[in-house]
Parts: sequence; structure tokens; C-alpha cells
Amino acid sequence: MIHYKSKAEVELMRESALLVSETIAVVASRIKPGVTTMQLDKIAEEFIKDNKATASFKGYHGFPYACCISVNDAVVHGFPTNDELVPGDIISVDVGVFKNGFHGDSAYTFAVGEISDEVKKLLRVTKESLYLGIEKAIAGNRVGDIAFAIQDYTEKKHGYGVVRDLVGHGLGRSLHEEPQVPNFGKRGTGAKLKEGLVIAIEPMINMGTKDVVHDKDGWTIRTADGKPAAHYEHDICIQKGKADILSSFTPIEAAEKANTELCSDY
Repeated sequence: MIHYKSKAEVELMRESALLVSETIAVVASRIKPGVTTMQLDKIAEEFIKDNKATASFKGYHGFPYACCISVNDAVVHGFPTNDELVPGDIISVDVGVFKNGFHGDSAYTFAVGEISDEVKKLLRVTKESLYLGIEKAIAGNRVGDIAFAIQDYTEKKHGYGVVRDLVGHGLGRSLHEEPQVPNFGKRGTGAKLKEGLVIAIEPMINMGTKDVVHDKDGWTIRTADGKPAAHYEHDICIQKGKADILSSFTPIEAAEKANTELCSDY
């Protein structure tokens, strides 16, 4: 069943989504060589608690941490660890918060110090594909229109692998609601998009193969060929003409920019 939100509920969801954005921005300001992803997870959880919210992921089906932090070939659902980040790493930070009865859920992929031009392109194209998908997320379209836009840009135009095993999703009082929002598919197919539907669109794009494997921890999902992957995610509300983006990359990008100079010293 698809749950549509009232305007008042959408505003509560915006508050949750923006808190996620602020949390990721705080994490972004601390990303540098020598830091562990476990330290970043603790920073995020503390910030969420300080803002009178709870971490959506912690305890979700037994997941033990506040954030999914995925490094290099880890696509999503990465466990924070005590391994130190090194120059050249990329790190996806995926955060959910529960506040005022609703969840927010967003993700962003960062470079640690200098990364290769090839990996920079992967991050740029994946992020661009998210916005191409959002352009299609309007009343009257279908989920397949979002999916096609992302796949066409990343896979057909740039030759990357679009993960099939994981998809975006509806969002609301539950972290994962209907409908599923794949990053691959055909135009004009899938659930019809109506005003008041809130979904999380999240391209998960691999530099090489689309195939993935599960780590022995039961959660971390990696590329089958060991090549890097990128992940970006926004929460949006379907409207006529143009989607309402509830989350924001603005504070994240500001923190990322401020941190670039710091990391360039390594």
C-alpha cells in the first residue's frame, strides 16, 4: 500500500530530511586521512541525539550502527570500522533519522584527499543522475520514468554498472514504504506518481560490473569486481510540474568544500 502525505506531514518530513543533511554535513567536516569510520559514526549519532531525534538505521533489522558508511568498493550498508581512512579513498555516508513520527534518509559520497580523475567522474556522473531522476519525479509520470533516466545516463551514456539488487523506496512513518524505486527500467512502467507521495531516490552506481556480493558481516554489499561505487540519495515529494526536494546537499557541499583544503595537505 502506498501512503500519501498531507502538506503538514510533508513539512514534518522536511524537518527530518534536513536533519539528515545537517548530520552528513557534520560528518563531512571530519572526513580526513587517519580518521576511522567508527569515529564518524559516533559523531553522527551524537549529533542526531543532540537534535532530539533517533538514528533510523540503528537496530533496523538488527543493524548495529547509526550510519551506513561504505568505503571504495563497498556500495551500501557498510559497517563502520576502526580502519583509518587513507588518501585516495571514497566514502559513502548514508544516514537516516526519525523525528516527529517520520523518517528522513539521505546519502552522499566523499573523496578523501586526492582521488583519480576516473573516480571523480564516477562521483560526478552518479550525482548528476540523481537530479536527472528527480526531474522525472512529477505527478503523472511513473516510477519507470525515474529509473530509465538514471540508467540511461549512467549505464548507456557512461558505461557504468547500475546495481539491480538494491533500489530506492517510499518513505514516511516507516523507513521503507511502497513503492520501490529502481535505478533501472523502462519509461512508462511501474507505479504512477501522485501528489503527496514521498520517495527516496538513490542511484547506486559501480565503475565496473553491476554485480554485487555480500560481505561475511551479512550487511556490507560490495562490487563483484572490486572496483569503486558511488551512492547519492535525496528525499523528494511528488508534485505537479517539479518535485519538492525535502533533503538538501547545500550544507553538505559547503562542508565538503571547506574540508577539501584540509585534505589537500595530506
